[in-house]
Amino acid sequence: MTAGRELQHIPVMREAVLAGLALRANGRYLDGTFGRGGHARAILECLGGDGRLLLMDRDPAAIGHARREFGDDPRVAIRHANFSELGEWEAARAGLDGVLLDLGVSSPQLDDAARGFSFQSDAPLDMRMDPTTGESAADFLARADEREIADVLFHYGEERMSRRIARAVVARRRESPITTTRELAELVERTLGRRERNKHPATRTFQALRLKVNDELGSLERALPAATAALNPGGRLVVISFHSLEDRIVKQFIRGPQAAPARRGLPAPPVAMAPLQAVGRAQMPDAAEIARNPRARSAVLRIAEKISSGGGA
Repeated sequence: MTAGRELQHIPVMREAVLAGLALRANGRYLDGTFGRGGHARAILECLGGDGRLLLMDRDPAAIGHARREFGDDPRVAIRHANFSELGEWEAARAGLDGVLLDLGVSSPQLDDAARGFSFQSDAPLDMRMDPTTGESAADFLARADEREIADVLFHYGEERMSRRIARAVVARRRESPITTTRELAELVERTLGRRERNKHPATRTFQALRLKVNDELGSLERALPAATAALNPGGRLVVISFHSLEDRIVKQFIRGPQAAPARRGLPAPPVAMAPLQAVGRAQMPDAAEIARNPRARSAVLRIAEKISSGGGA
């Protein structure tokens, strides 16, 4: 999501996002990941009086910021919800000319130690983007069995030592629950040691738990068809990913269904036409942006257009 500290409002790949949305002054657009409004502000600057911008975020703090910043703008509508629920919003079902999804955790969430996303300072082990619902990372580690913990670390964090970490977690919680970021980070470091230069051994564990607790991949898989269904023909879908698992989902969705191999002597089976067409190749931030905003370094931006003859989702 928007990178940089809250007061700076540094939106990742700002110009590429604006170009990708192909903004029209009277168009209708949805920013499904408001964060602290860096992209939203840039979009609004391009809209005229008849334009419309829908803002969503699952984080109550982000929604509070959106209402303070844009609540009085008649062009703006605001909804507290996961972007996977955009299809349930009547304003979105009216048709959109562009949808922006800036995935991952926002800088304000990372910078607020109390949210528990980072091991840079000690805090409750929470990690929920919406602290009002669902189980925290501490709750998950307290109730999941060893196999489930290992599976989460392996699949979401691509952690090769997932089983070793899971065993250590289960052994530790027999003595006392793991309730803080420091406790978890120190447990992983004791279990694995320092394996990589300039990378804390708990990095993958924290990433995996965040993805699990917030169902980030599942939310993305539900959001992409909902966004496509809401787009008008010629409307643009712009997605910024920060993780290879996210980017793979986006890439495969834009590509659409692939033909099964034809059997010898038989015609190839029919394939439904994909509703989206990729616009250009994946884009990454340039060196200058990464120097200004190191959190942008892993960003991958993909753009797709809903083709006129394609269906919804």
